[in-house]
Amino acid sequence: MRLDKFLKVSRILKRRTVAQEACTAGKVDVNGRSAKPGCQLKVGDLVCVHFAGGALTFRVKMLKESVKKDEASEMYEIINEL
Repeated sequence: MRLDKFLKVSRILKRRTVAQEACTAGKVDVNGRSAKPGCQLKVGDLVCVHFAGGALTFRVKMLKESVKKDEASEMYEIINEL
Protein backbone atom coordinates (compact mmCIF):
# COMPACT_ATOMS: atom_id res chain seq x y z
CA MET A 1 0.00 0.00 0.00
CA ARG A 2 1.19 3.52 -0.79
CA LEU A 3 2.43 5.57 2.15
CA ASP A 4 0.08 8.49 1.52
CA LYS A 5 -2.94 6.20 1.35
CA PHE A 6 -1.94 4.41 4.57
CA LEU A 7 -1.62 7.70 6.44
CA LYS A 8 -5.13 8.67 5.30
CA VAL A 9 -6.83 5.28 5.84
CA SER A 10 -5.27 4.87 9.30
CA ARG A 11 -6.39 8.44 10.10
CA ILE A 12 -2.93 9.56 11.18
CA LEU A 13 -3.37 12.44 8.74
CA LYS A 14 -6.81 13.71 7.81
CA ARG A 15 -6.58 13.88 4.02
CA ARG A 16 -4.50 12.15 1.38
CA THR A 17 -3.38 15.46 -0.11
CA VAL A 18 -2.05 16.50 3.31
CA ALA A 19 -0.18 13.17 3.50
CA GLN A 20 1.28 13.74 0.01
CA GLU A 21 2.42 17.25 0.94
CA ALA A 22 4.04 16.01 4.18
CA CYS A 23 5.93 13.29 2.29
CA THR A 24 7.06 15.69 -0.43
CA ALA A 25 8.28 18.16 2.21
CA GLY A 26 10.45 15.44 3.79
CA LYS A 27 8.43 15.19 7.01
CA VAL A 28 7.84 11.43 6.80
CA ASP A 29 10.51 8.74 7.24
CA VAL A 30 10.11 5.01 6.61
CA ASN A 31 12.68 2.77 8.28
CA GLY A 32 14.92 5.78 8.92
CA ARG A 33 14.91 7.12 5.34
CA SER A 34 12.93 10.02 3.92
CA ALA A 35 9.97 8.65 1.95
CA LYS A 36 7.98 9.84 -1.04
CA PRO A 37 4.14 9.53 -1.16
CA GLY A 38 4.32 6.47 -3.44
CA CYS A 39 6.61 4.48 -1.12
CA GLN A 40 5.21 0.95 -0.73
CA LEU A 41 4.66 0.01 2.91
CA LYS A 42 4.92 -3.50 4.32
CA VAL A 43 3.77 -4.89 7.64
CA GLY A 44 6.52 -4.23 10.18
CA ASP A 45 7.80 -0.99 8.63
CA LEU A 46 8.73 1.77 11.07
CA VAL A 47 7.26 5.16 10.11
CA CYS A 48 8.04 8.54 11.68
CA VAL A 49 5.86 11.58 10.94
CA HIS A 50 7.35 14.94 11.96
CA PHE A 51 4.79 17.54 13.07
CA ALA A 52 5.41 21.17 14.02
CA GLY A 53 5.17 20.29 17.72
CA GLY A 54 7.00 16.96 17.68
CA ALA A 55 7.01 13.59 16.00
CA LEU A 56 5.02 10.35 15.97
CA THR A 57 6.79 7.03 15.40
CA PHE A 58 4.74 3.90 14.75
CA ARG A 59 5.04 0.35 13.38
CA VAL A 60 2.70 -0.83 10.63
CA LYS A 61 0.64 -3.79 11.91
CA MET A 62 -1.92 -4.24 9.14
CA LEU A 63 -2.60 -3.04 5.59
CA LYS A 64 -6.23 -2.62 4.50
CA GLU A 65 -7.74 -0.56 1.70
CA SER A 66 -10.48 0.80 3.96
CA VAL A 67 -11.42 0.49 7.62
CA LYS A 68 -14.07 1.88 9.92
CA LYS A 69 -13.12 4.79 12.15
CA ASP A 70 -12.95 2.69 15.33
CA GLU A 71 -10.75 0.05 13.64
CA ALA A 72 -8.21 2.53 12.21
CA SER A 73 -5.99 2.46 15.31
CA GLU A 74 -5.52 -1.32 14.87
CA MET A 75 -3.49 -0.67 11.70
CA TYR A 76 -0.47 0.62 13.63
CA GLU A 77 1.32 0.41 16.98
CA ILE A 78 2.67 3.65 18.45
CA ILE A 79 6.35 3.32 19.37
CA ASN A 80 7.21 6.88 20.40
CA GLU A 81 5.26 10.10 20.61
CA LEU A 82 7.10 13.38 21.15
